[in-house]
Amino acid sequence: MDRRRLALAAAGWLGTAAAATAAGVALIGLLGGTLTGPAGGPLSEQQVRQLLARPVATPPGVPSAPVTPGPTSGPGADDLIRTEGGTLVARCAGGKVALRSLTPAQGYAVDDVDAGPATRARAEFETGDTEIRVEVRCDANGRPVHTIGNDTE
Repeated sequence: MDRRRLALAAAGWLGTAAAATAAGVALIGLLGGTLTGPAGGPLSEQQVRQLLARPVATPPGVPSAPVTPGPTSGPGADDLIRTEGGTLVARCAGGKVALRSLTPAQGYAVDDVDAGPATRARAEFETGDTEIRVEVRCDANGRPVHTIGNDTE
């Protein structure tokens, strides 16, 4: 009698597992996905352009608030820093610098960011084997000054 109960329990468990698997596969099919990878074929040129036109998500540690205009010169002024890897906006206030926005150039991604406010702020833009490092500090007049380093592997 014990063997019969064990066999029924095993059969019930296997039936339930099979039903759950079938339901999961059916649901994935209804949602348009596949089990082996992305659905569909290659993207058209228009689809690629639409995807590239989407705004880039802000990387962790980077202020996501829009940049509000400040003074155009002197202490507290925004400084636009352009590099091959992307563009930064920095501002000095109270002797500390803060990176207010980062925009990677096409083909680059933001890697390491220390946005401040601090005595030194820095960011890295990467693509393939190239890394562009930007470090920003405040000068004696309370204006952002920067250095740019370039590493190629």
